[in-house]
Amino acid sequence: MNKFSQKICVACQPNAEPASQGEIDTFLADNPNWSLIAKEDIKCIERIYTFDNFQEALRFTNLVGEVAEQEGHHPAITVEWGRVRVQWWSHKIANLHLNDLILAERCDQRYARM
Repeated sequence: MNKFSQKICVACQPNAEPASQGEIDTFLADNPNWSLIAKEDIKCIERIYTFDNFQEALRFTNLVGEVAEQEGHHPAITVEWGRVRVQWWSHKIANLHLNDLILAERCDQRYARM
């Protein structure tokens, strides 16, 4: 199993290479709760996390925020009662970058610890 969460994020520049299809396929195979979607024709990965109440959803949202702030890379987050939708993509390249896969797995780690 490829552990993306153990990899190191690098600053994403406008000329950075997107994640390869092989990296994306490996990530999705190892992380079946994530989906590859297109958001305004931009590749993104998305996961919906479920909770017993709004307070837990907010707590998790703050954990995702900590992950994002540590790397200076921020997802789209939608919080509702009992669920949080997290979408990762890299704005600078309008595509998926390895950083997105890394941070998605780190979000899963925080969720598993709750």
